[in-house]
Amino acid sequence: MAEHTVSAGYAMALVDLALTKGADQDRLLSRAGIALGDLAHPDNRLQFERFKALMGAAKDLCDDPALALHFGETSLFVEMSIVGLIAHAAETMAEAFAQMNRYARLVIEVQGHESGDRFAIVQGHGEVWIEDRRRNPNEFPALTESTWARFVCEYARYFPKRPPFVKAVHVTHGEPAYRAEYDRILQAPVVFGSDRNALLIDESWLTQRVGPANHYVFGIFSERAEALLESLETSRTVRGRVEALLIPILHTGDTGMERAAKKIGLSRATLYRRLKAEGISYDRLLDNLRHRMALHYLEGKKGTRRSWPW
Repeated sequence: MAEHTVSAGYAMALVDLALTKGADQDRLLSRAGIALGDLAHPDNRLQFERFKALMGAAKDLCDDPALALHFGETSLFVEMSIVGLIAHAAETMAEAFAQMNRYARLVIEVQGHESGDRFAIVQGHGEVWIEDRRRNPNEFPALTESTWARFVCEYARYFPKRPPFVKAVHVTHGEPAYRAEYDRILQAPVVFGSDRNALLIDESWLTQRVGPANHYVFGIFSERAEALLESLETSRTVRGRVEALLIPILHTGDTGMERAAKKIGLSRATLYRRLKAEGISYDRLLDNLRHRMALHYLEGKKGTRRSWPW
């Protein structure tokens, strides 16, 4: 099973919040097992478990058990991911929601993304709900807290003169000691220990205009997001993982199969079998990479700027 990841931009937003609350950067990253270089580009990927460790360390170092709520309350979606930029370039909240749902994995992958969307709009009996359908949510309730706080506070930030669109909040985890922060931030009745994580919303939210749609900007952002999504899908394969490992060291010649297998946590025999199942051998994969690097070098010599094609 492929390992879930989060974007470096999402993790860096949490680091920034923790630093403003007094956390020491070196201690914070060390406890989470994250190197500062891992966060150098917002589209880099980090293991989901590292992000969970980062949240735990940040809560401890900031002495703030409600930090996940504060993360959703204060962080700006447009600053942490291209997904936020796409959502804010949409015409209506319903369209922004659809785009956010489509590209949600670029921000954070969760259990359930393998078979469908994370979020759903459910209508019935005169009510409209936004549901978070990730599996096993109580393994990391901080994600529920930051997600619902972000939904509520982003809307309030961009539409300060409009009444709150959330009528009630349901969460599957139990009531914490910092219940008062739920009430202050979410501004709606909260049901703990529910059978679902969901927001009861005003139906008018769906047709609320975000702003004048900029189709040109929307297209540029969407094209970039599609490329990132394709790259993320590729990384789910063993071939993609091996290529990502080899690209930075291809010029060194230290590209033996034994070393590559060890780096991605497999035995040599298992790596051989899995690559074979994907229709390629290690030697052919290596030859293809060298060929692509040579083409890239020649195009560079001609003065043509082009990003790596993988």
